[in-house]
Amino acid sequence: WMWCFKTFFPPSGWSLHGEKRLYSSHINIKEIFELICLFCPLVFVTLSCTFRYGRDDMDVMGIAFRRELYLATRQVYPPLQDREKGIHTRVQAKLLRKLGNNSYPFFFEFPDNLPCSVALQPAPSDVGKQCAVEFEIKAFSAESQDAKVRKRSTVKLMLRKVQYAPEGEGIAPSVETTRDFVMSDKPLHVKASLDKEVYYHGEPIKVHVSVTNNSSKNIKNIILSVDQIANVVLYSNDSYAKCVDIEDSGDSVSPGATLQKVYTMLPLLANNRERRGIALDGKLKHEDTNLASSSIVKDGVLKEVLGIMVSYRVMVKLIVGGSVSPLRVFEMWLHFF
Repeated sequence: WMWCFKTFFPPSGWSLHGEKRLYSSHINIKEIFELICLFCPLVFVTLSCTFRYGRDDMDVMGIAFRRELYLATRQVYPPLQDREKGIHTRVQAKLLRKLGNNSYPFFFEFPDNLPCSVALQPAPSDVGKQCAVEFEIKAFSAESQDAKVRKRSTVKLMLRKVQYAPEGEGIAPSVETTRDFVMSDKPLHVKASLDKEVYYHGEPIKVHVSVTNNSSKNIKNIILSVDQIANVVLYSNDSYAKCVDIEDSGDSVSPGATLQKVYTMLPLLANNRERRGIALDGKLKHEDTNLASSSIVKDGVLKEVLGIMVSYRVMVKLIVGGSVSPLRVFEMWLHFF
């Protein structure tokens, strides 16, 4: 026996069945989407990837606030080839035995250039669907695949595509800077580094900070933050920078002194659930999710078709005595999966 997901439409008496609804984006491996459709007189199945940046009821002059990034259609019934001669995966073979002769297998392969499921978190007071990249499998009964589809003859299943973390930890980010001040003979030297480049959800980020203050200035405070950068590249190239974790250390470094310390950052969705505009991994219905994973752009893929691109940076700021604005020492970029 096996676990499987299904969605059912009682008036038509047919349904979709599959082993999983979560798919990942690998660098060198193509994911196969495999399902079974259980009986319908004339059935077509579509796999679509849609970028939504407004509610369906906000149409202006006939222009919908959504764009279809990908659409593929398969005819499921009548089958185009003998079911017994077709090539079935192990999952489909089990489902065919379980569901009987009125079930028909089909395949979809995710193209390399499709984005992952990402959504911008709405505010608690927002209503309607959120700005998101969504995947949907839809089966419908119609006279042809181009005919008008009635809602009562349609059954839908939402999918989620997440980013697969690359192998290896990459080169550990490290940045250092030297700053001279007026009326000070010697400079301020600051160095910061991370243990690695790739981190996973729920994993602490250790930031190593070294300060050598040979200047006459007093360092009053050191502030660290992890920022999420979400670029909506499809229609406007808007960029949203949101702080997902901050550490106000209160550490000071007097003139002629040094400081070496390791700070621990832990960006979590649990601490940002009420903040509007935070990018999240796509979720299915009421399942929990995470902060959106870093986007990986494959060679030859245009960034404009990725919908929402996400990246993360670690920032260190020093509050210098007698200075109007804080001294931003550096930015370190990391991958978060």
